[in-house]
This record gives sequence, C-alpha cells and structure tokens, in this order.
Amino acid sequence: MSTAKIITELAGHEVFVFGSNAAGAHGAGAARAAYERFGAVWGEGHGHHGQSYAIDTMSGADALATGVSRFCEYAAAHPDLTFLVTEIGCGIAGYVPDEVAPLFVGAPVNVELPESFERIVGPGARAGGANRAGRRRDTPER
Repeated sequence: MSTAKIITELAGHEVFVFGSNAAGAHGAGAARAAYERFGAVWGEGHGHHGQSYAIDTMSGADALATGVSRFCEYAAAHPDLTFLVTEIGCGIAGYVPDEVAPLFVGAPVNVELPESFERIVGPGARAGGANRAGRRRDTPER
C-alpha cells in the first residue's frame, strides 16, 4: 500500500513520517504540516512526537541512511501503528526517489511508502515480502 500524495488527516493509529533538519526547524513543506497538524515539536529534528516522526534529511546521505534505519527499527517495535512516509529528502534536501527509496528495503509492513518510492522498492522488498495491496489513502473506498 502506498501513501497518498497529500495527507491532511490521520486516524488515531497513524503517524506522519517527514523529512526534517537536525535542528527541528519545521518551517516549510511536510515538516511545517507535521508541526501545524500532527504534533511535531519545534526544535526536535528526530523521532516520534505526537502523530509525527521526523527523519533528518539535511545532514548528508549517511545521516539520512542512519535515520531511515532507526525509523524502520522503531516502526518494527510498534506494530500497532501505521507509519505514512512522505517523499522524505525529495524537496529542499535535494535527493530524488531513486536515491531515497532503496533505504526502505526491508521496512516493516506497517510502513506505507509514497507511490514514487513504492514503484522503486516494490512490495516484495519489504520485511516478510508481503504484497500489501488494499485500501489506498489517495483514492475513495469502493
């Protein structure tokens, strides 16, 4: 299952995953939405706060890879939550999906990736290799 392009609301078990800077200055894009709508904390550029999870995308490729790895460990430890990943790193940080999506290979099944990442990673590259077809957040229920 993939994440909708624009997330405007969350169910109680959902967490908005966004790219941040290490200083946690959530001034624009998905970071601003996380701050204004989903409980991100100004000054906190890493981790789970409210219904948001920040991954540092501005401190270089190694920091991004480490952040995604820690996030995936956290998501695996919290199977009761569903993590909706935005196109982290593909805005002001300057990465493209081809560079970021492979970092999510092996992500647990409770991690929903944006379509641009899902096309690159594919559902079979996830932990358990499960195809997670089902409800999509960007299309109406049928």
